[in-house]
Amino acid sequence: MRMLLVWAGLLIITIAVQAVLLPLIFTGGGKPDILLTLVVACGLLAGREQATGIGFFAGIIQDFASGNIFGLNTLSKMAIGYLAGLAERKVFKESVVLPVLAIIIATFLNSAVTQALLLLLGYKIEFISMLRNQMLPTLGYNILFCIPIHRLIYRITFGNRSQF
Repeated sequence: MRMLLVWAGLLIITIAVQAVLLPLIFTGGGKPDILLTLVVACGLLAGREQATGIGFFAGIIQDFASGNIFGLNTLSKMAIGYLAGLAERKVFKESVVLPVLAIIIATFLNSAVTQALLLLLGYKIEFISMLRNQMLPTLGYNILFCIPIHRLIYRITFGNRSQF
């Protein structure tokens, strides 16, 4: 029950920061997706079941906060949580390179899933413009945030046993 409250509080704080504070700081095209970074760290450290659940709730919260097409973020965050969780038992959790590589892959997958869903819904996507103005800046910001968030999730998951 305690961990459920910790994760719920973390999600609420993260969406508040991402929806209110970050748009004031990052005024260009791309903005960091801290919820995505949180979902990836959860998958790598806690496993696919927990990461899929965190991805689902993170996506729903982001869908409500963004006002965009409902379900886009939910599907992409849930899928990425599941995929990141598949690697949980196969990786060295204290690695600094791991979260960076994982967030690079996850950012591209998140964007690909979102754009594919938009195409299926009939929206026109300008791929080069989206890549240059949205995905690459978001990727850079996600890389900056991934290591501190990975360390935070490591401490939440493993507590005092942490060597990180």
